[in-house]
Amino acid sequence: MRFYNNQHNYYCGIDLHARLLYVCILDSLGNKVLHKKIDADPDALLELITPYQDNIVIGVECMHCWYWVSDLCLDYAFDFVLGHALYMKAIHGGKTKNDRIDSFKIASLLRGGNFPIAYVYPRAMRATRDLLRRRTKIMRHGADLKAHVANTFSQYNQQSHNVQLRYPCAREQVRNQFDEPSINRSIDMDLNVIAFYTKELASVEHL
Repeated sequence: MRFYNNQHNYYCGIDLHARLLYVCILDSLGNKVLHKKIDADPDALLELITPYQDNIVIGVECMHCWYWVSDLCLDYAFDFVLGHALYMKAIHGGKTKNDRIDSFKIASLLRGGNFPIAYVYPRAMRATRDLLRRRTKIMRHGADLKAHVANTFSQYNQQSHNVQLRYPCAREQVRNQFDEPSINRSIDMDLNVIAFYTKELASVEHL
């Protein structure tokens, strides 16, 4: 794990949420020069940090909504560091559920050289990465559905068909194999979702 240890005159820790930010700026001696809650708005953040632009670093914890802060810092030439969420939790003892304290801790980790660095994925490739992550999640859920079909046959001591359920003809072979309508309907739900997933995954792979 790498830690950020560059020296600056000011260190800005941001506790980041979808709609609000808590911003804490420390000077090189550890004194608070700003500690304020603002809306998650680029103009509002710029207004706070621009007076310190010559020598400040901005740090946020890696969570789902860090993209815009990173892009803002890149566009306006601010140093930006993304914090590794797991290691940050280990270092500062976990989130206290107090945004004011959390922003101060982030700024303190930056100033003290104990801020664990996460990779800032390039802006141009983020959407592709997110799409592939979504594809992986869908594939895993599809695998769970296929396993449920096989397990249903085992549950009722029926011989399972050894077929590839991504193919329409294979899916038809496992429909209506039970006397109980509810069991058949349960399998139908799995198969219908598998069919939809197969189509969607194919469209992603042909982008």
